[in-house]
Amino acid sequence: MKTDAILLKGPRDLCFASLGLIRPGETDIVVDTAHSGISTGTEKLFWSGEMPPFPGMGYPLVPGYEAAGEVVEAGALSGFQVGDHVFVPGANCYDEAFGLFGAASARMVTDASRVIRIDSQMGAEGALLALAATARHAMAGPDKALPELIVGHGVLGRLLARLTLALGGSPPTVWEVESKRSHGAQGYQILHPEQDSRRDYSAIYDASGNGDLLNDLVGCLQKGGEIVLAGFYSAPISFAFPPAFMKEARFRIAAEWQRDDLIAICNLIDSGALYLDGLITHHAQPTEAVEAYQTAFTDPDCLKMILNWRGTAWNTKCPVSKGSTNACTKKRMKTWRMWSRLR
Repeated sequence: MKTDAILLKGPRDLCFASLGLIRPGETDIVVDTAHSGISTGTEKLFWSGEMPPFPGMGYPLVPGYEAAGEVVEAGALSGFQVGDHVFVPGANCYDEAFGLFGAASARMVTDASRVIRIDSQMGAEGALLALAATARHAMAGPDKALPELIVGHGVLGRLLARLTLALGGSPPTVWEVESKRSHGAQGYQILHPEQDSRRDYSAIYDASGNGDLLNDLVGCLQKGGEIVLAGFYSAPISFAFPPAFMKEARFRIAAEWQRDDLIAICNLIDSGALYLDGLITHHAQPTEAVEAYQTAFTDPDCLKMILNWRGTAWNTKCPVSKGSTNACTKKRMKTWRMWSRLR
């Protein structure tokens, strides 16, 4: 099989290419992608060439770990059927490129245990489940406090705030320095850091990816408070020891989400406690990838860029252009609950 895919041949060297696919096995499914998201964290670092050495990485590669699509072939032992709609966190299925992530492709071959069924009505929002699971992973588990302060009002910061409210926490404060992102709060407040005089936060979640903020964040902690690094940091992390010593500060790194996080997110969406509306601001066709990636990484108006792999706008009421939003999907989508059929 062959597929069209986004190929990153090297830093800032991106194109739309045709690639060979591996042959699917009995536990595999073949998925035709409807939508894939562009990550402004790890994908941006691969695109810019700033990604530190990482196991399994290399060029050329197919980027992306956020995709939603339809099963077009299902192995006998996969537990899936043709026509099922699924979220796919990427695939390593290419003959001619690394697939460390591998979701920016018109067709993928993946082991069925990696995917999860979703309602086809989720549309492009189905590609946001990885980010929602990332936010949940940072917050979930024993001895983990919900955020009181969130740094950054991008998609991850917004999901952290929404999850805090969905889980019954007090409305968090969110810091944002970019005026174009200082809106869209629902049930919480957004402040420029200079407007916030509070210095007794017990739990600060950094979703900015900017390690240079650590000293400022330490100054805003109460004694024994915790700073959670929820972003991805390309440069070495450092901080001044004396202030952290005086605060008895704790630092925690939030790692990659797990399947339990994805299941929990789907439950929250299904119950109506969590919603994904308003996070997608831009759409593009895969053939416009060079411009789309540039916009996703450099335009502060762009919260989330979605590539539409079916060749036309994913919803005829939403134009495929800069500034098109997800406002036409205000009806909250429910995730299909059929866990007994999941591997």
